[in-house]
Amino acid sequence: MTDRISLTGLRAHGRHGVFDFEREQGQDFVVDVVLDVDLRPAAASDDVGDTVHYGELAERLVAVVTGEPVNLIETLAERLVAVCLSDVRVSSATVTVHKPQAPIPHDFADVAVTLTRTRQAVA
Repeated sequence: MTDRISLTGLRAHGRHGVFDFEREQGQDFVVDVVLDVDLRPAAASDDVGDTVHYGELAERLVAVVTGEPVNLIETLAERLVAVCLSDVRVSSATVTVHKPQAPIPHDFADVAVTLTRTRQAVA
């Protein structure tokens, strides 16, 4: 299947990290999601109920980012990919978590972790 829904640049303030100041002050995280979904039913019906509602997905993802803190963005990404795969229509999901304000004492553009999970691998 080559049908995909992409949601990129979703920004939310979270308190994830291994350092106390990251937990206290928090920082912005940016999330990109690509879902493999059969979009033929939605295209045929023209009904949002036949697809993954990306507005509702965004709300659920932001709730995870702004929710319970974790040490690693790897853990955060795993939680986010689980949200994506909770919709049975999603056959696989790729989630990238960007941490552009990571505590690195050098100039850098971005730190990111990307996970890809399939429904079969999770089942």
